[in-house]
Amino acid sequence: MQKRALVGLTFILPWLIGFVFLFVTPLLQSVQFSFHELNVAPGGYELVYSGLENFKEALFVDANFNRILTESVAEMVLNVPMILFFSLFSAVLLNQRFRGRGLARAVFFLPVILASGAISAAETAGLISMTGSSQVAQELGEAQGGFDTLSLILLLDSAGLPEWFIDYIVNCTTRIYEIIRSSGVQILIFLAALQSVPPAMYEVAKMEGATAYESFWKITFPMVSPLILTNIIYTIIDSFSNSTVTQTIYETAFQSQNFGLSAAMSWLYTIVVSLILLVIGFLVSRKVFYYE
Repeated sequence: MQKRALVGLTFILPWLIGFVFLFVTPLLQSVQFSFHELNVAPGGYELVYSGLENFKEALFVDANFNRILTESVAEMVLNVPMILFFSLFSAVLLNQRFRGRGLARAVFFLPVILASGAISAAETAGLISMTGSSQVAQELGEAQGGFDTLSLILLLDSAGLPEWFIDYIVNCTTRIYEIIRSSGVQILIFLAALQSVPPAMYEVAKMEGATAYESFWKITFPMVSPLILTNIIYTIIDSFSNSTVTQTIYETAFQSQNFGLSAAMSWLYTIVVSLILLVIGFLVSRKVFYYE
């Protein structure tokens, strides 16, 4: 047990060092700024204590923050199930044996690389040009804009499905490119989980006459459930990190020069995200199966 704890500490040590030396000081400063009004002065800045005024302004005075925060949470609630289902489905397919499996896996992870900060920074610096690929992506998107959603709605409605479920399926279909772009890391995590399942368990199930459907729900799904929780947490954090709330906080600080209000918005945002993670983590962890 002590050896496993030491291995775990070794894995998190790089992050821990970076957090202590790079993030602790700015974190404490942001707490300080949120309770003060920051005024730029010659040679630095000065702080004027304002108590909870910045938090009150963010919640009750600012015309956009509450709306943007609510929309971000609602969008996250819609996006997470889409991305998780697509990621698990794709990982199960990519875990099968077929020719070109390595290339197929690379294709699914390619959008993650293209959307990374390194690619964006290189394009901004003029080291690379993504203009051609962007135009191709835009043309493909416009070509798919003619997707007959009405036929899909009529088909699902004739099957007797509820209206809210039909709306959700149509939303998933029309946003398939966005889902694929956001699923690369999750697919890799699920692939790692699937490859860690002992093949002997499938062999025994097959000998007992279990179908592929039964093997999935009785073996595959329980065995990958710990990483379902991991992917849920990752997807929630990823969806919030690229949301309009983050952009609003940035603009408040560096365009409006209201650093105190920006810090208060950041901490309100952090509290909301933390509460969501705690609730979802608690609910999902009760259903997680840990294989020893």
